Amino acid sequence: MKSNWKLLALIALLSSGITLAAYSLLGFNNRDVIFNESSPAPTILGRLASMPGGPSSVPGDFSTAAEAVTPTVVHIRTTMTRTVRQQQMPDIFREFFGDEFGGQRQQPRRQQGQASGSGVIISKDGYIVTNNHVVQDADEVEVIMTDKRSFKAKVIGTDPLTDLAVIKVEANNLPSITLGDSDALKLGEWVLAVGYPLDLESTVTAGIVSAKGRRIGILDQDYAQRQGQQGARTDKQGDTPVEAFIQTDAAINPGNSGGALVNLRGELVGINSAIASATGYYSGYGFAVPVSLVKKVSADLLKYGNVQRGYIGILPIELNSTIAKEKGAKVGRGIYVENVVEKGAAEAAGLKKGDVIVKMEGQALDSDAQMREIIGRRRPGDAVTVTINRDGTERDVKVELRNRNGGRDIIKKTEVTAANTSLSTLGAQFEDLSAQDAKQLGVSGGVRVKKIVDGKLAETDVEEGFIIVKANGKNVKSTKDLQAIMASVKEGEGLMLIGMYPNSSRMYYYAVPV
Repeated sequence: MKSNWKLLALIALLSSGITLAAYSLLGFNNRDVIFNESSPAPTILGRLASMPGGPSSVPGDFSTAAEAVTPTVVHIRTTMTRTVRQQQMPDIFREFFGDEFGGQRQQPRRQQGQASGSGVIISKDGYIVTNNHVVQDADEVEVIMTDKRSFKAKVIGTDPLTDLAVIKVEANNLPSITLGDSDALKLGEWVLAVGYPLDLESTVTAGIVSAKGRRIGILDQDYAQRQGQQGARTDKQGDTPVEAFIQTDAAINPGNSGGALVNLRGELVGINSAIASATGYYSGYGFAVPVSLVKKVSADLLKYGNVQRGYIGILPIELNSTIAKEKGAKVGRGIYVENVVEKGAAEAAGLKKGDVIVKMEGQALDSDAQMREIIGRRRPGDAVTVTINRDGTERDVKVELRNRNGGRDIIKKTEVTAANTSLSTLGAQFEDLSAQDAKQLGVSGGVRVKKIVDGKLAETDVEEGFIIVKANGKNVKSTKDLQAIMASVKEGEGLMLIGMYPNSSRMYYYAVPV
């Protein structure tokens, strides 16, 4: 009897240790947030799915999964205010009649709009995962449950580089979804898409997994637009959008964004994010962020307020037979190391220009998107096993990922905010003033506001064509100067711009909230 008691106590201690380790691994030490994760042991439905003729191999009864998932997927409505700039008075009229012609210079007009999307409840105490583009720039976020209850939601954190966001409602004992394993998904496997398309009530559609690790460039375009330069690429530190979508032919339409993609066991395998269509509506393919990435990003947003990104520190080129021949690579598939970042993780591990990464964490690498997704699940300080082909010989190398500053420490949200306080925050495109124009205006240099899109400048009286000569008391002779001044602006501080308009020597002062 005593030995049985000791055995039970030992089992209990081991179970507690495993549970605590799991919480520590997920990074919820400071948050009382619990993810429902699928058990490796198959359920009855799971065993049925693995049998010949089971639900994963034929389009049978999807009702069990649909009924389990539908209460965990919510409707998200957002209200946002956008600045609409009125048509400017032509310069010729201003020259003859002055700024008072036709009334005072028109103020930017603000318009309210509404948008609709979906979200997935990941914890019983009200944490919800959705897409960044669903709640981006929202003034108010409303969450509507399937039982018609409505809550105001708070945005906890967003990550444009994966198009994910976490919001929270003040409620308890909510139905929460079980997180599955997107790595285990197979091509041709049946999946369900659950959401609120086209502002309809909760809708379930079925399809199969058409592809994995798919990159379609939609996040690249959004990132470039926010940088104010069409087609802009990212810096050497690798702040590149992570696109390794699950592609499915389950019908996904506007409003499905942020909704659930689940397997036939009712487990979340992806967050529906995009469609590929010339019309903007469903025409065959939808794309979802894999749950392996969702878990990591949402855990970071909950614990740290921002995503902790690990960087491998290389300039990668995705190989095919043509590029392999050009580069003289000994293999035709993998990631060719075009360069290594000085003092980066790859250089410290001994990687060199010309190496080809053929495997990462034991997975054969076929694409740059696949590599970024694997790295995207990890934090600075985590080690990844990289298999490289160097001159025809393979070897395994342990690479310890670094943070954006080249270290292993956690990057605080305030540091990220300061780093991201760039020209893109102002919502405009800029160009350096030519030497000739500077001479005509009698200044040593400046930066012209070429185009105002939608950002901080749009909330002021600044007009296109304004020439910035000083910012926060410092001379501005180039966009590089303005960028440096913006980077030094702390959260909550403002920006004072001093400058002039073409054909005018009068100086204007504008306070810009940053």
